[in-house]
Amino acid sequence: MNAVEPGVRITVEGHSGRITLNRPRALNALDHGMVRTIGETLGEWENDSRIRTVILDGSGERGLCAGSDIRSIYDDARTGGTASLEFWRDEYRLNAQIARFSKEYVAVMDGLVIGGGVGLSAHGSIRIVTERTRISMPETSIGFTPDVGSSYLLSRSPGELGTHAALTAGSLGGSDAIHFGLADYYVPSKKLPALMIALATLPADSAVTSFAESPPESPLASERIWIDPCFRADDVEEIVYRLQASTAGDKANSAAAKVLANSPTALKVTLRALRSARELSLEAAIEQEYRMAAAGLSSADFVEGIRAQIIDRDHHPQWSPATLEEVDEQLVDRYFSVPELGDLGLPPAQN
Repeated sequence: MNAVEPGVRITVEGHSGRITLNRPRALNALDHGMVRTIGETLGEWENDSRIRTVILDGSGERGLCAGSDIRSIYDDARTGGTASLEFWRDEYRLNAQIARFSKEYVAVMDGLVIGGGVGLSAHGSIRIVTERTRISMPETSIGFTPDVGSSYLLSRSPGELGTHAALTAGSLGGSDAIHFGLADYYVPSKKLPALMIALATLPADSAVTSFAESPPESPLASERIWIDPCFRADDVEEIVYRLQASTAGDKANSAAAKVLANSPTALKVTLRALRSARELSLEAAIEQEYRMAAAGLSSADFVEGIRAQIIDRDHHPQWSPATLEEVDEQLVDRYFSVPELGDLGLPPAQN
């Protein structure tokens, strides 16, 4: 009988500790055990004088991480369970732990980086993208809301690019990610094996800069001429109206169609969260996201969105409420209320 491979492979070479997500057949999707292993490992390495640099990467050829194990969350949501809340509590605490980590944390965002994969990488101190990077934030398309600290990150992207990405459930290439502030360096994927060797002996900054290249132009950067005025509105209906009336033509109309395909409730909750996150610390934004996730777990849209996009793949979710106009403020308010089982309780960051 073949031994079962661990979901996270931990190795040490020289002064570097390497955390490799190791479920390649599931595109390294996160389960609860993986989250706990990463958190425990970081806790040990923070106090280990041998470890100077931590590296996060993923096994297989497809990417770093496909996010959370969405089928397990779907089953939990359908049966009214609380396992997903327990998972999110640990996952969100891990996201804050990564942001506070006192040593260099090098995230290799090669290939697909979806949802929870963003939380494991974009809070790191050195974030690497390649020509293969595709960062996806699809939450509003499955009736959910941006989490893992992404509301904090997207609210600080240039202009309204973060609002555009969140409401359209869009994806970003490597150069876009750097422009958005989600990544720092562009390293061609063929150079990654040599970079890993260098990180074992050299300071992380020196190693990465010796392999990094200038990224291509960000395709979305030039689109701010129409994205900013359209997505600047604080009302989703107004954003859609501006897109449909924009002189940008097909590009703006396509963005409007993408917004309107997503959960009306998730869209309104997400927009409020993004606007609020501009004034919040990362810890406070994650606390807010936990409230949103707790409310979302019991919503019909979350179950229906996963069914339509991932389980049955008919891509025709039946949202409830079905239109933006039917989503009232009272419903949105529920996503920002203290959950029945209490708040996440993250301590504030130490100065």
